[in-house]
Amino acid sequence: MTTETLSTDLSGVLHPVLGAATEIHNLRALTGGASRTTWAFDAVTGSQHRALILRTGPPDDVHAGMELEAAVQSAAAAAGAPVPHVLVASDSTAALGMPFLICDEITGETIVRRIQRQLDAEGRARLLRQCAGALAAIHRAATDAPGLAEQDQLGEWRQRLDEMGDTTATFEWTFRWLAAHRPPPAPRRLVHGDFRMGNLIIDGSRLAAVLDWELVHIGEAYEDLAWFCIRAWRFGAAPSMAAGGLGSVDDFVAAYEAAGGEPVDRTTLHWWLVLATLRWGVICRFQAERHLSGQTRSVELAAIGRRVCETEWDVLDLLEDSL
Repeated sequence: MTTETLSTDLSGVLHPVLGAATEIHNLRALTGGASRTTWAFDAVTGSQHRALILRTGPPDDVHAGMELEAAVQSAAAAAGAPVPHVLVASDSTAALGMPFLICDEITGETIVRRIQRQLDAEGRARLLRQCAGALAAIHRAATDAPGLAEQDQLGEWRQRLDEMGDTTATFEWTFRWLAAHRPPPAPRRLVHGDFRMGNLIIDGSRLAAVLDWELVHIGEAYEDLAWFCIRAWRFGAAPSMAAGGLGSVDDFVAAYEAAGGEPVDRTTLHWWLVLATLRWGVICRFQAERHLSGQTRSVELAAIGRRVCETEWDVLDLLEDSL
């Protein structure tokens, strides 16, 4: 599809929402990710200019549909989480040739190294509290959106590794430890599924929006808490800044509880930290397989694959007292 054709089709999609005189200006592609492509554009209706974002991507069995993404973002917003306002979303391919979601553009930064450079100690602490508050809001949001399903993370990542037909001794030992030490189930909540630095828009030291809802599901709040705190998402920050490279896990948990999140059991959180780290290791191995199999030849994917050994070190470090 050419830019001109997409602009014309976008106009048709937005006419019922913004008016029949709406035109599309300055349409440009921002990213071409593995599951979603993102475009920015201006919707011009008379003298009104509105900066918007278009996300498109083919349907699959892993990622949430666009209509589900829109529904859970609305639920999260109603609970107090900062999310982009969605104008229209559709799982149909009729209008644009792919499922799509259109939302307001949010000003800010997502590249973590740039965010870190502009934050002082006070700014990091403030942002950490906002991240914890946003997560608490997400976890109290409604879970009745059509198509929202429950996931068992331990079973899911066991299955994904098995489907690749490859494993490591460290991964296998960790799966056995997780199965043997699994904590009692916690209440089921709305889970973002990929809540981390890099998926948040930061404006100065303000959390402007939570992005990338395609892994949303029903699960335990611990999953999001732990994922935010694994080493991969510190982006080089010291171990004392384990929560997103912004502050300590203790400070993050305290802020989460103060914002209305349920009390966090530290032993249970540790179990989820092990699972989250193992999950990242399986993802790294999967990305490497995409390159090695010839499915998607990419230096970036190959480089991510080399991080498998880092995650092995990380899980062994987390489980040092259990060896």
